[in-house]
Amino acid sequence: MRSYDDETLPLQPPIRLPDEATLAAAVRAAPLAEELGAEGGDAEVLAAWADHCRERLAADEGLLVELIRLFLSREPVKGEAPETLAGLGLVRTAEPYTLSWLGLWAARLIIADTTGQEIPVMGSLAGADAATLLHALRSYPEAERDEELAGWLKGRDRDDAVASLAAALATVSPLSRAVGVEVLSHDLGDEGRHALLRLLEEPKLGAVIAARTANPQRQPVPEEIAWVLVDMAAALLEFGDAPDEVIKSIAMGMNSEEQAATIAILAFGDHPWTGRVLQVFIDHHPDERIAAAARKALRRLRGLSDLRG
Repeated sequence: MRSYDDETLPLQPPIRLPDEATLAAAVRAAPLAEELGAEGGDAEVLAAWADHCRERLAADEGLLVELIRLFLSREPVKGEAPETLAGLGLVRTAEPYTLSWLGLWAARLIIADTTGQEIPVMGSLAGADAATLLHALRSYPEAERDEELAGWLKGRDRDDAVASLAAALATVSPLSRAVGVEVLSHDLGDEGRHALLRLLEEPKLGAVIAARTANPQRQPVPEEIAWVLVDMAAALLEFGDAPDEVIKSIAMGMNSEEQAATIAILAFGDHPWTGRVLQVFIDHHPDERIAAAARKALRRLRGLSDLRG
């Protein structure tokens, strides 16, 4: 199945879905359900229907695009619903038509297939570990994040929950780390803030925490500056922000010479996202001198990486 878009799909907010039994009942009621023989337990029915939807939509890219557009916009569409989408139970056919619960469910699966993005389902993270929770919360608006976090905390020892979130910060992606710092500093009271304070002296991670919480007690040592800059820019890149926003996050009002000098030091950090951040400057910075500095830094980064083994 071809990708919907060559560009990286921005992180999508969570969706709400009914339980498995309700979704399976919707499959059995779909006009085209007889194509599979409408039998089996709920999980079996849904798995078979997912494969069937993938096959039908792969054969008609226009329908695939329509399904994803309906999902991304969440807006009703005037006119008559496409016959195949209606037959598969993926749209509510009253005009203007919208995605049904089954359509939301199917579109989520297909987006995961075509872009690799796993769109979270509200309430599904209660049993997740801390790293999985932070990864999912990257796309949550504030109200939904509070709701999901409350569900995750329910039944857990609060001190253990705080400790697990703090421990995960060193291992998760840049945007997940940013979310974790925000959750600990704003949502988990004194316990969360104290956990962050205990991490301040950690190399690299402590410098990022200090930068994100505006803590003047911890200043980055020279070898940490590149790591902090890349981590903060990478969080924007991970979220799907426009390249100019990523560039601004490092430029911070500096003139061309200052920007070029800052770009040069990025090569000496060992952040795993350094290459991707430099590529943004190479591909999108309007000043050729800075783009050239980024190309040079990327070559140096690769050379240093080879030396490190």
